Amino acid sequence: MTTAIAAEAAPEAGTTDFVVQDVPDAVVRDAREFGAYARTGGWAFALKVARSVRPGGQAADETGDSGAKVSAKAFAELAECSPERVMRYYKAWDMAADDGLVPQFEALVPGEDIELPEADAWLSYYSSRSGATSVRGHAITAAAEAEGIRPTKALEVAENPTALRAAILADPGTAEAARGALLDRMKEDPALQTGMARAIVRTDELKKAVAGEAKAADRIAYVRQIAEKGRIRTPAGQTVEAPPALRAEAERHLSLIDELDDAEGAGEWAGEAYDAVKEMVAEAVEADPELRVQERRTKFYNSLQKATKVFEELTLDEVLEEDVVEDDMLQRLEALQTAIGTCIDTLRRATAAS
Repeated sequence: MTTAIAAEAAPEAGTTDFVVQDVPDAVVRDAREFGAYARTGGWAFALKVARSVRPGGQAADETGDSGAKVSAKAFAELAECSPERVMRYYKAWDMAADDGLVPQFEALVPGEDIELPEADAWLSYYSSRSGATSVRGHAITAAAEAEGIRPTKALEVAENPTALRAAILADPGTAEAARGALLDRMKEDPALQTGMARAIVRTDELKKAVAGEAKAADRIAYVRQIAEKGRIRTPAGQTVEAPPALRAEAERHLSLIDELDDAEGAGEWAGEAYDAVKEMVAEAVEADPELRVQERRTKFYNSLQKATKVFEELTLDEVLEEDVVEDDMLQRLEALQTAIGTCIDTLRRATAAS
C-alpha cells in the first residue's frame, strides 16, 4: 500500500519545498516514529517499559491494571536485551513520576499512548550506564553538573579509560585539559601527589624538566622580591634595601615574564632577568664602602663556619678503630695546620695594625 501526501501535509514551512506523492506505508510509519522520537527522545521507549513492566516481586495493584504486565526479565527477553537496560528506563520513569513530569505506573495501561515530555528533559533522569548509581558514579555526576556538562558524557569517559588515553595522546587540547584536571585533583589528593611525584623522579626526562622549572621559579622569585618588596639578598646572604635603579630594572624584567603565555617557557627569560639583576646587586655592593666591608666580613665568617663544621664532623674514633690511617691523611692535616697558622698570624697582624 501507498499513501498520498499532499502539499498541505508537507513538513513545516522552511524545511523543504518539494511535494511527495505515493509514499509507501512503511516509509510513513518510519517517518512518524522518527518524528515521535525526535520530539520525545527516550521517553518514547521509557513509556513502553513503564506501561508494560512490573518488576519481579512487586504485587499487582488493587485496580488490576498491572496484572497484564510482565517482569523486567520477561520484557527483556522479548526485547532481546538485558534486564538491567530495561530497569534503567523503568527507574528513569519512576524518578520523573516522583517529580510529577509523567504519570505513575499504576495509571498506565499496556499499549496505551500518552502525551510525553520534551526530549531535553530525558537526560536529566536517564543514565545509560549502571555506574551512575554507584558512589563513584554519583561523584562523577556531581562533578559533571558542576562543570555544566551532561553527566552521561562524563560517565562515558570514565568507563572507557582507553579512549581517554588515546585522546590525550593524540590531541594537545585534550592533554592540556587532562593536565589541568590532574593539578586540581592533586591539591586535595595526597595519594595522587605521591604517585605523580614518584613517576616524575623515576623518569629522567621529567626529573630534568622539573629541576629546570624549579630553578627558573627560584630565579623569578628572587627578581620578584626585589621588584615588589624593594629588598635584595647579597651573595653573602645579607638582606638590604635595593637601590631605586635596581628595583626599576627588576620590575621591568618581571613585567616581561608576567606577560608570557602559559605555552611559553619562562626559563630563558628567568635566566636573563636573574643574571641582569645579580650583576646590578654586585655593583651595588661594591659601590657602597660600608656594605662592601660587611659583605666581605660575612662571606669570610660563613666560610669559617663551614670549615669548622666539617672538621668537627671528622670521626677519629672510627678511623683509629679500623686502622685506616694513611700517610697522605697526616700530610693533608699538617698542610691544613700550617694554613690555619698562617691565617691566624695574618689576621693578628692586621688587627694590630688597625
